[in-house]
Amino acid sequence: MSKIKAEYIWMDGHVPTQKLRSKTKVLNGPIDSISDLPIWGFDGSSTNQAVGNDSDCMLNPVYMVPDPIRGEDDILVMCEVMNPDGSVHASNTRAHLRHVSEKFANEESWFGIEQEYTLFEGRNPLGWPEGGYPAPQGPFYCGVGADEVFGREIVEDHMQLCLDAGLELSGINAEVMPGQWEYQIGPLSPLEASDQMWISRWLLYRVSEEYGVSATLHPKPVKGDWNGAGAHTNFSTKSMREPGGIDAINAACEKLSKKHDEHIEVYGADNDERLTGLHETCSIKEFRYGVSDRGASIRIPMQTSNDGFGYLEDRRPSANMDPYKVCAILIETTCN
Repeated sequence: MSKIKAEYIWMDGHVPTQKLRSKTKVLNGPIDSISDLPIWGFDGSSTNQAVGNDSDCMLNPVYMVPDPIRGEDDILVMCEVMNPDGSVHASNTRAHLRHVSEKFANEESWFGIEQEYTLFEGRNPLGWPEGGYPAPQGPFYCGVGADEVFGREIVEDHMQLCLDAGLELSGINAEVMPGQWEYQIGPLSPLEASDQMWISRWLLYRVSEEYGVSATLHPKPVKGDWNGAGAHTNFSTKSMREPGGIDAINAACEKLSKKHDEHIEVYGADNDERLTGLHETCSIKEFRYGVSDRGASIRIPMQTSNDGFGYLEDRRPSANMDPYKVCAILIETTCN
């Protein structure tokens, strides 16, 4: 009987931004489906999810992919955190998206998430001079050459790991600030897009360990005249993707305009540092949408406008957002 290493991954109770945790369970194989995986426990008092005198929390496996680092038959397992009695733990944001996805299943929502992040070596973004600044941003976006991009080997390794894990990674690019990168996951259904985003983040942190570098999702990693880091969320429903869907897209934008504050609440901590109205953002105090407008809250892509159907891009979520929350509120606001 073969032994399989299953890396159980979950979100902790850290506030205001949850962090990823994981630990390894060695199991007898084969593991053919998620139902073959046992529920497991952990010390919630060490993850801000329980008190010391009643510290057990439950890990319920919900999604698995091949482990591209360990290889063979080993797996990565995304888990929901539950209370000992099996009820949903307060830190479990996936359960709500699960409910919303089922409620609005007929809308057939799709999501594509653009994850920006910044690589740091010690206190400095990767490639920045010690205690100083590089040349002003401009040549770094989609740049090439050792003087313009930093950390490409990490980015390439991360991309390959995501693909080997079967994630729907659809691209990578160097971003506007040196040491900053982006990758995209999707289009996928709400739960799959979110589960894969969390697993891709785990792989990003894990591969960065090998290089002695850390990846941060802070929305404004460097103060001053530098771009922040977002997680632009591309969203569509079945009616938006059908001919004439631009009417459904415009209607969705009008609904979003009325719920701007509620969305900002769940679009990531410290997002006010990023959404200033500068650096390709709309001010956090304002809502507007427009075709090809990267300074808008919602951008309607040129192709969507030309075709008369497609998707919208919500440019407000910050890099550290929780995709479970963002997908849920986008469906709730536009489909209700």
